[in-house]
Amino acid sequence: MKVELYDNVKLTNGQTASVVEILGNYEAFIVDVEIDGDYDTIIVLPEQIGGILS
Repeated sequence: MKVELYDNVKLTNGQTASVVEILGNYEAFIVDVEIDGDYDTIIVLPEQIGGILS
């Protein structure tokens, strides 16, 4: 699975996130996660991404 910039992804914890930055050689991603109608920006590793939604 190749995650690209601005992909909407499903995290393994069930949350939905949007990729806003790719770190290194796809070693980590900065994503915006929607939480209760607000957004939180976090860093996730590739193994924390369960799938690409769009």
